[in-house]
Amino acid sequence: MNKIIIYVFLAAFAFSFFSAYGQDERSKVKYTHEFRFNDGFFMNFEQVKNNAPLPKYKILTDADYHDPEFFDKVLKHDVIYYFNDQVVKQEFSVDDVWGYSNNGILYISLGGEYSRISILGGICHFVGTETSSGTRYYDPYSNPYNRYSPYNYGSYGGYGGYGGYNNFYNPQQYQTYSKTEMKQYILDFETGKVMDYSTQNIEIALMRDPELYDEYMALKSKQKKNLKFLYMRKFNNRNPLYFPK
Repeated sequence: MNKIIIYVFLAAFAFSFFSAYGQDERSKVKYTHEFRFNDGFFMNFEQVKNNAPLPKYKILTDADYHDPEFFDKVLKHDVIYYFNDQVVKQEFSVDDVWGYSNNGILYISLGGEYSRISILGGICHFVGTETSSGTRYYDPYSNPYNRYSPYNYGSYGGYGGYGGYNNFYNPQQYQTYSKTEMKQYILDFETGKVMDYSTQNIEIALMRDPELYDEYMALKSKQKKNLKFLYMRKFNNRNPLYFPK
């Protein structure tokens, strides 16, 4: 009698499991190049994975919802106001925005700029900007045309003495600078982590596919570097994304 009860229980469990699994599969759609995200703002990566942004029509703004520059105009403000499901006015900081979808295309926030994700998959790829700043030494006497230079004979009598000798001290010998450059990045769609597009980070992302990871690790260093993009594509083909319908 007890065995019969156990068999019935296992059968019921198996039926409910596969039934739920089948319903889950039917409720999702496999990502293809024809897939389009719902337009709106994503506040976090979970909303991206669920394709559930804050829709444009809930944003409180003077910008026309059909304006091609709608997102650019809204993101110029420090704070964005919107109405929640209970039609209560809320707000959030632009700094808290993960990104947005415009015409079904996904854009990610990085360093105050928004970059289009050009390759979408288990390992995403995009190009963004990185701005670095620092301080460097500036020698005012290295430029003979500098008015403080002792070699600037043309400044005789004009800047406090012959050649500007009375201005020997220049308080601005250190200058701050900033440099902006284009960089390639990858986004791990499992964790939401953004990383530099490097061999080491491709290795980390491939760990979720042990067979492909072992294949990549067997390559020589130069091959790894040259075949990063190929293995990223391989991973995406073997591990497709699914989104709620």
